[in-house]
Amino acid sequence: MSSPYDRLKDGQRWMWSRGDYARLAEALEPHAEALADACAIHPGTSVLDVAAGNGNFAIAAARRGATVTATDLTPRMVELGRERSAKAGATITWSEADAEHLPFDEAAFDVVASVFGAMFAPRPQLVASEMFRVARTGGVVAMANYSPGGFLGRLSDLIASFSAHPAFELPSPFQWGDEDEVRRRFGGLASSIEATHRTLHFESKSVDAFLEFWEQTNAPQAALRAMQPPETYAKVLAAERQLVEELNESRDGRLRLSSPYILALARKP
Repeated sequence: MSSPYDRLKDGQRWMWSRGDYARLAEALEPHAEALADACAIHPGTSVLDVAAGNGNFAIAAARRGATVTATDLTPRMVELGRERSAKAGATITWSEADAEHLPFDEAAFDVVASVFGAMFAPRPQLVASEMFRVARTGGVVAMANYSPGGFLGRLSDLIASFSAHPAFELPSPFQWGDEDEVRRRFGGLASSIEATHRTLHFESKSVDAFLEFWEQTNAPQAALRAMQPPETYAKVLAAERQLVEELNESRDGRLRLSSPYILALARKP
């Protein structure tokens, strides 16, 4: 019999298969590059990208000469990642895998990382323990995680207010972007932890153009659209427009939205 978590993850696979993620990944790629730089990846480094999406961090690591394995819970993401890797000429081993149950031996990788991915797994302490388990002694466990607040945090709260509540309580993924929380989750596993606070930006020629882009690319919103009656989804769009207009930092008709995140680097003792 499947557990509630199994059913939840089936839902996540369905959700993250929706929307044109590749276009959204382009906006996030510079932050994967920033994490790769922070990890000091060099030729010969063995790297695992956990919850890799379509491979922003994996490709950044491969460009630096690493031996790269990339995983994602969602078959569609693995398919997109393989296609993108082939087009980029990057040698990356792709497989489906759950961030809470990584199918690798202990101490298998020099760097174990996740960029805006493993933070969405429902049980953060399992994610932390698994990432450290497969990192070698002296290796690096690194994450880029959205922080509470800003556009993405506020939008997540908005989407949640229109969504069906799960049968059991789940921690917010955005807690992974709270430095104190990351230190608690990594505390008994790491010999050192560094956290750098950064901000990502979404820019567009107008509010309308951004809202169209977001509706086409954002998986949680695409899932909500599929599940809600049209009149309810229209309320989602109206609330989203109000939020975007409120948070828009541009005053010249264009759009600029900001969201905080952290780069967390930990060393396995």
